[in-house]
Amino acid sequence: MYLGIDLGTSELKLLLLSGDLHVLDSVGEPLQVQRPQPLWAEQAPADWWQALQRAVHTLRQRQPEAWAQVQGIGLSGQMHGAVVLGADMQPLRPAMLWNDGRSAAQCDALLQAVPDLLTRCGNLAMPGFTAPKLLWLRDHEPALFAQITRVLLPKDHLRLQLTGDAFSDPSDASGTLWLNPATRDWDDTLLAATGLARCHMPRLVDGSAVSGQLRPALLADWGLRGPVWVAGGAGDNAASAVGIGAVAPGQGFISLGTSGVLFVVTDKFRPNPAQAVHAFCHTLPQRWHQMTVMLSAASALAWLQLLLGAADATSLMAPLEASLAGVAHAGVHPDAATAPIFLPYLSGERTPHNDVHARGCFFGLAAAHGAQALTHAVLEGVAFGMAQGLQALRDAGSPVQRLGLVGGGARSAYWAQLHADVLQVPIDTLDGGTAGGALGAARLAALACGRSEAEVCTAPAVQRCFEPRAALAGLLQQRLALFSALYPRLKDLHLPQAGA
Repeated sequence: MYLGIDLGTSELKLLLLSGDLHVLDSVGEPLQVQRPQPLWAEQAPADWWQALQRAVHTLRQRQPEAWAQVQGIGLSGQMHGAVVLGADMQPLRPAMLWNDGRSAAQCDALLQAVPDLLTRCGNLAMPGFTAPKLLWLRDHEPALFAQITRVLLPKDHLRLQLTGDAFSDPSDASGTLWLNPATRDWDDTLLAATGLARCHMPRLVDGSAVSGQLRPALLADWGLRGPVWVAGGAGDNAASAVGIGAVAPGQGFISLGTSGVLFVVTDKFRPNPAQAVHAFCHTLPQRWHQMTVMLSAASALAWLQLLLGAADATSLMAPLEASLAGVAHAGVHPDAATAPIFLPYLSGERTPHNDVHARGCFFGLAAAHGAQALTHAVLEGVAFGMAQGLQALRDAGSPVQRLGLVGGGARSAYWAQLHADVLQVPIDTLDGGTAGGALGAARLAALACGRSEAEVCTAPAVQRCFEPRAALAGLLQQRLALFSALYPRLKDLHLPQAGA
């Protein structure tokens, strides 16, 4: 058996993969984000470990015989977070997360300190990345900064507790701004610009390689026979790619989770920082990927659900989903042409704007607009953001012909069809597409235990294919043009930041 551990922002998930590489079971434990000040987003690393222990207990209770046969563990996790450790290898403060936006000034300072930063790492300095967070700590918490002996990414802090060893993998490390993705190694100049050196960094190992063994004390506590190998693992999106078999150049997917991601595998390092495209290492050897990121995707729908007092997203979207079967409207909800335009920048935006101060809005609200019009607008606004990301990938030299759809948003046929119509590419929903990084992590565990990539990294069966509908192309292109025109006109208009 192989265990995948996926440390997300809102949930820690465990997935048990059988010896014949089928998903046997999975469990999740919720996590909360603390926002003590505007732009801040933090979590206590101790909460991650406690959630892991609870999830292990649940999975062990449900699958006692399978659990006892776990041979390998893989890790997937939210990227860019900063876990800073002192001399005792304990966290000095709460972790600063990927969606923490407090370090915009430090991004400017980093570019001034390293004028050739784009050449060295191929990515823009963004507040979400790890290096600017450490500059913020140096500027605002200097006494604490002086105590730092090690900096780890979130999943790698879990690994430290599992194995006692400090390792990371190239896919996750690419999101720090300390790694040169072309060489797949730390960059000493970038480290020095943030007051750090290689001694502060974990060692690097490919995601499919062994990074250590489960500690003897945990073997006893968890009722496992040793050795249990722990794989290098991956950042959440690279792990999701492994989970759906996106391991060869040209393969890609859309992920609709808390954030929205468009991911394409490449055969070499292909940066496009001008449009805020992320060019990172893949977690597998000698492969890379390009990625565009929206900071709010399914989280925008969750926000609307709470705002409207809906019981859940399913009930909120039920009339839209039903319209797909309606012959009279050819599967188009009546609000499609008249709904307001929604800018989904509830937490700022990365691709293509790189603007932590960007804010969301509904444009064109009228008294006639109800809950369904607003729901359609939110779903459409996310799809429009993905369309801008797709254009950025194409400008960077990545042809995209077909995309899988994964994450929680993949449960919605309406949203899948809307993406196909807006992006004008076929969209496939996949068996196990909601398993995300946990399945990829378990597959990496299997690879670390000696299984072959051809055997493990297969593509799942297609549940349903959504073809673009030519009849809607004109309408959606008009609305996309309006969506694209709004941000440049509004970006210099700022309200005070909302409360923490």
